Amino acid sequence: MYALADCNNFFVSCERVFRPDLEHTPVVVLSGNDGCVVARSNEAKALGIKMGVPMYQIRDVVQREGVVAFSSNFALYGDLSARVMNMLRRHTYRFEQYSIDECFLGLDHIPKEQQKSYCEQIVREIRRGVGIPISIGIAPSKTLAKIASKYAKQYKGYHSVCAIHTEQQRERALRLFPIEDVWGIGRRAFAKLQTAGIRTAADFADHSEQFAQNMLRMPGRLTWQELHGQDVIDVTELPTKQSVTTSRTFAHGITDLVVLEQQIAAFCDHCARTLRAQHTLCKQMIVFAHTSRFGDADNAHYIMQQVSLPVATHSSQELIQYALQVVRSQFRQGAAYKRAGVILMKIEKEGQTQTILFDERDRQRDERLQKAMDHIQDKHGKQSLLLGTMAEQTNVYSSNHRSPLYTTDWTQIITLTC
Repeated sequence: MYALADCNNFFVSCERVFRPDLEHTPVVVLSGNDGCVVARSNEAKALGIKMGVPMYQIRDVVQREGVVAFSSNFALYGDLSARVMNMLRRHTYRFEQYSIDECFLGLDHIPKEQQKSYCEQIVREIRRGVGIPISIGIAPSKTLAKIASKYAKQYKGYHSVCAIHTEQQRERALRLFPIEDVWGIGRRAFAKLQTAGIRTAADFADHSEQFAQNMLRMPGRLTWQELHGQDVIDVTELPTKQSVTTSRTFAHGITDLVVLEQQIAAFCDHCARTLRAQHTLCKQMIVFAHTSRFGDADNAHYIMQQVSLPVATHSSQELIQYALQVVRSQFRQGAAYKRAGVILMKIEKEGQTQTILFDERDRQRDERLQKAMDHIQDKHGKQSLLLGTMAEQTNVYSSNHRSPLYTTDWTQIITLTC
């Protein structure tokens, strides 16, 4: 049996930990440069605010309804996520984190009749210890556990924990669950299933396993098996991303080469961290930066180059080195670069790397250095140790509504007055 623990409206909940006065107030969290809505409280959802809507389109609603908006504060969200996950890890022999706000817990060590009350205790512990509300779904497969967690979050009567133990509970849960919300059903799969008249998870599960295979190939077959309570999906074996991207739009155009280099270096480091986290490497990289499409046409400029790496890597240093070569060779004085980014491609798993005979880099040294840096940053914070090209970065993003770094910066720690 599995429990899927899912933090409720996670980014919003992180902000409310230090602003309990906003508990019943509509709250939204905005993307980079305060552009679009990336998280909403239930109160904001009730006002009809959609995910991804640009802030300027809902400004009237925000002002009229007293909606509180926050700029994204990923340092805070990451720290609180780590605290939640560390507490959840204590309750299981088998722990698999799926995202920043979701994880699977093995529950076979708890008798079935005690699992719901045990998870209700976990919910109370996380709320008391970190301040984050979570919902838990219990089921014999991961896909069913995710479905159960949606019900736990949606209906108060479950007290934040929904269990699918019996065949009757499974059939009822699938009958009421939209097929497009099933884990693993993407847009293309949903479009195919719609043409076949499939609207709910039960519609899909009621067909044969061969039908699922024919419609959606192996992913469809695995989903069908999971919906029937068979544990066949291993989170650690899910396909890795085919590309990793970090890009940003700046509040003001960047005209200084050093500042642009700092941003590109930070993008490379973020992408490389993603590779290391999923134990992969990349063989190809695209570096780009461009001026605003709505600016002066005479000063318009586009930096763009695809770089093939001699050996697949996940070293921040190596990726930054190649990226800065591109930026320095194509940078134009007087151009105001409004957007930039890094895309890593040709992703492959560790241990499958094709080496070359005359490799000029000491890759064993690079690996030791990278592990040492990651260890220091994980222990003392990402800003505790930086590569020279990333140091003293200038703030080039709009974040007019960002909350303090309550848990990661001593100068911004919350103060109480009596």
